Amino acid sequence: MKKQELLQTYFGHKGFRPLQEEVIDAILSGEDVLMILPTGGGKSLCYQLPTLMMEGVTVVVSPLLALMHDQVTALKANGIEAAMLSSMQTPEESRDIEQQLRQGNIRLLYVAPERLTNPYFLNLLRTLKLNFFVIDEAHCVSEWGHEFRENYRQLSLLKHEFPEVPIAAFTATATKTVEADIATNLGLVSPKRVRGSLFRENLTIQARHRIKDGREQLMAFLEAHRGESGIIYTLSRKQTESVAHFLQNKGIEARAYHAGLPTEEKNATYKDFVADRVQVVVATIAFGMGIDKSNIRFVVHMTMPKTLENYYQEIGRAGRDGLEAETLLLFSASDIVQQKMFIEDLPETPYKQHAFEKLESMVRFANSEGCRHQSIASYFDDRIESCVDKCDNCLAPESEKTDITDASRMLLSAIVRTGQKFGLHYVVDVLRGSKEQRILQNGHDALSVYGIGEHYTKAQWLTIADKLLELGALQIGEFKVYHLSSFGVEVLKGAHPIDLKKERLQVQKRISKRKETYFDDYDVEMYDRLKDLRTQIASENGIPPYIVFSDKTLKDLSAKKPQTREEMLEVHGIGAVKYDRYGEAFLEELKQAAS
Repeated sequence: MKKQELLQTYFGHKGFRPLQEEVIDAILSGEDVLMILPTGGGKSLCYQLPTLMMEGVTVVVSPLLALMHDQVTALKANGIEAAMLSSMQTPEESRDIEQQLRQGNIRLLYVAPERLTNPYFLNLLRTLKLNFFVIDEAHCVSEWGHEFRENYRQLSLLKHEFPEVPIAAFTATATKTVEADIATNLGLVSPKRVRGSLFRENLTIQARHRIKDGREQLMAFLEAHRGESGIIYTLSRKQTESVAHFLQNKGIEARAYHAGLPTEEKNATYKDFVADRVQVVVATIAFGMGIDKSNIRFVVHMTMPKTLENYYQEIGRAGRDGLEAETLLLFSASDIVQQKMFIEDLPETPYKQHAFEKLESMVRFANSEGCRHQSIASYFDDRIESCVDKCDNCLAPESEKTDITDASRMLLSAIVRTGQKFGLHYVVDVLRGSKEQRILQNGHDALSVYGIGEHYTKAQWLTIADKLLELGALQIGEFKVYHLSSFGVEVLKGAHPIDLKKERLQVQKRISKRKETYFDDYDVEMYDRLKDLRTQIASENGIPPYIVFSDKTLKDLSAKKPQTREEMLEVHGIGAVKYDRYGEAFLEELKQAAS
């Protein structure tokens, strides 16, 4: 049969989506392929259809058993012989599949990456007529990707073991760096590179500062999605269960899903959700990767993801059927602190610095006032027109914005007048007329900018600084010292008006007054202040911040808030020597916070 007939007969489609036929033709001509196409763009068909036009078997490498099972089930339902070899099969079932393979009765064989390092399986493949390999979720190959897996990295052996067999790699998300790493590691030979537009025109994207625990905002959002399928992502296992219980009490059929639950319970939840017996799954990121359910109408994040790759792939699970779908991200400053703690626990490697940079990109996106679809596209080296009405920022009327040009110039001026060698909290304290000892010692209370910013709270000044960072007017150097860019100099001179969503100043003000506690009940806002002070002291002494005090010490200080030398010495990691060197400055900061 020809392509068009196969498309109609086996897949029920009358025409190809953009880029599909181009990739199919490349595979049929024996080329290596690297395709980057958003979730719902039809990647699977790009390798499933050409298999039907070729002799032999296609080996598909996939990271999740549930996904492989769903794909095999769907293919068989379409009359295409497919199978999977995994730990889910009994020895007898595995032997039967091997026999079917040798007889040429299977078109597509799905396996996990681990199996390809198994000598027995490699020997089996050598006895078969292979037409091409498929690497699904190919971003897992790259150590710079958001879901790097060591077993995927080992797929480089395919070109060594089977140099004549083409490879087709597929992923929904990859920056140019990740794309290059995939091609290099897999040893792709002059691959056909196809990159689809990242604009999902049926997806409306929203981000809001979370108020309290975000549950009122969640319920307001769900009012428009009564009876529809959706996924709610949380950061912790405990939170998944708490939110699921909350929704159940509100009359919503919801279930928790996380890695700590029994396998039987997870499998039952997955099946019930796919079968529309459960409306909402509240999950950690352990749920949803590659899920085939096409009618997910919404995705909510109750906390900020660690990377834009994670975020984009997770919201991509909504609206795979092409119909309207909606996403909501709820976040707060405490999310950023928490994610940074996770990263700080990593060993000192280039990957750790890369993780910080990815988190900064996620933070800028969440706070951004530009088109959210454009922001995502730009991150992945794509360029699109404004979405017009598919994100909260493009839908926001001008009346919701406030002019912060004067405030921006004040902040930039304060950074310049303090020598562009201090952290942001210090500069804001100067603007707000703080009597902090360091400011007085440095003589910064004599500056013209001292005390001119009392009309904004500290949290509001930090929000204004975030906006200037988003615009590129401010840059962060070593030890988190802020300095102006060339564009920032122009803003300082009054060459560019700056505005900001009113909501950001108002919500930030509420959040700043609330004590938020995580990890042994420490005060997150206090922790931020102490961390900035530590950075400043480290910069002045030319040493790494952890030499001053460890994060654990700062957490303990933030929780106990000692007010005397004796109380300070009771805190984890503070002895007499450390106190004599650095303790007074921290004690002063704690006293100021208490006053």
